[in-house]
Amino acid sequence: MKDIVVKDLRKSFFTLRRGRVQALQRIDLTIAAGSFFVLLGPSGCGKSTLLNIIAGIEQPTEGEIWIGEQQVVSTAAKRFLAPRKRNVAMVFQSYALYPHMSVFANMAFPLKIARQPKEEIDRRVRRVAATLEVENLLNARPAELSGGQRQRVALGRALVREPQVLLLDEPLSNLDALLRAGMRAELKRIQRRMQVTTIYVTHDQTEALALGDRIAVLKDGRVQQVGTAGDIYDRPANAFVAGFIGTPPMNLLEGSLFEKKPQPLADRGVAPQTVQLGVRPEHITLTTEKDGFFRARVVLVTSLGSESLIYLDVRKHSVLVKTSAAAPFKENQLVGINFAEKHLHIFAKQDGRRMD
Repeated sequence: MKDIVVKDLRKSFFTLRRGRVQALQRIDLTIAAGSFFVLLGPSGCGKSTLLNIIAGIEQPTEGEIWIGEQQVVSTAAKRFLAPRKRNVAMVFQSYALYPHMSVFANMAFPLKIARQPKEEIDRRVRRVAATLEVENLLNARPAELSGGQRQRVALGRALVREPQVLLLDEPLSNLDALLRAGMRAELKRIQRRMQVTTIYVTHDQTEALALGDRIAVLKDGRVQQVGTAGDIYDRPANAFVAGFIGTPPMNLLEGSLFEKKPQPLADRGVAPQTVQLGVRPEHITLTTEKDGFFRARVVLVTSLGSESLIYLDVRKHSVLVKTSAAAPFKENQLVGINFAEKHLHIFAKQDGRRMD
């Protein structure tokens, strides 16, 4: 099993309303064999388009893709391998199960199309069903299953093919929050057990951080950052990633550099360089008004059970603080806020790139 390599991939198309649209712009990625790789970004960023190109559902405008030692796409060489020849399997957010077929028949369907022997079909379906813990549902119809069970069957139908690559496009988006959290853990367990290279598309950053061995954050068809969950959370490459990752997201404030030292909310025109300063809500501490780095007014306090979110007004800037559930603060109270310089992230004002 070899890595998946995407080289200088581009995709554009023409629309009457918007003209030429650049869906993907110079995408370069290396996805390690056997890893769980997440494509993360807001709607319309190009993540599903990239997944479809890897699957062979769409063709790129330029670029190449290697799956192991097999070049499946090369616009320069006019090579575009058909999906059935790529040994990939795909699971969509709509499970697309055949309602008139049993679970067994749904899972066996791609093997029957491939004309596998009956004994081999039975062996593969029962082995994958046991892994997914749906072996007691093989005679049931999709209408008799819960959302989570239908998701497992759709996943099983992909896995029985024993694909080299598993592609998942927002597969949990139709599940409720509680079931979605449980299925995240199940997906990770199954992927580790089967060691299949997995590429997972989501707009949910919590899902991405929980699942991904590595994550690529996309915006407007460009890769903003690639790294582990820790890399992206602790050292976001730019202001977009900083504001997109985290629950709640990072506070981004106007600031200035005085002799290369950050100064939040400094007066405009005083410092030689205006920047954006980021600080995560959990890295801000609240104190008495006179002991803080600067003063703030409490706008709203919301309790989430194990923690509280405190919304502040700081010189007409909104700042969010995450603290313990027992936070002794009230609306309209004046407080002081502090944070250590080591927790500040410095981004360029113009293009948002990381500066520290």
